[in-house]
Amino acid sequence: MVYTAATLSLAALELFVNLDPDNLPPDLVSIGATILDDIPIESVSIDQLPSRWRDYPAPYRLQEMGAAWLEGARTAVLSVPSAVIPGERNLLLNPAHPRFSRIRFGRPRPFGFDPRMWK
Repeated sequence: MVYTAATLSLAALELFVNLDPDNLPPDLVSIGATILDDIPIESVSIDQLPSRWRDYPAPYRLQEMGAAWLEGARTAVLSVPSAVIPGERNLLLNPAHPRFSRIRFGRPRPFGFDPRMWK
């Protein structure tokens, strides 16, 4: 599974809350992707998630839901709410799905955080 975010700003926040700044690689990059219109996207709403889905660590039920989607291979993309900003979406990608090859990935671009974030 490839874990992505719908926007670069959300991807940055997801990384920010999940990694210690000392563990960030010096050669961090961002890679954009275009999901073509003919690629179906399955979507999970907040009311389909366990009541404590934003807890840390995340409830095991979330892993089970993701694994079931991955193994079921219903779609190449699963859109889920972000625990960091519930109104925004993370996109999970299934590289084993036949339509995954239709997702267009951009070139890696250097990415870094503004040093003021680590105050």
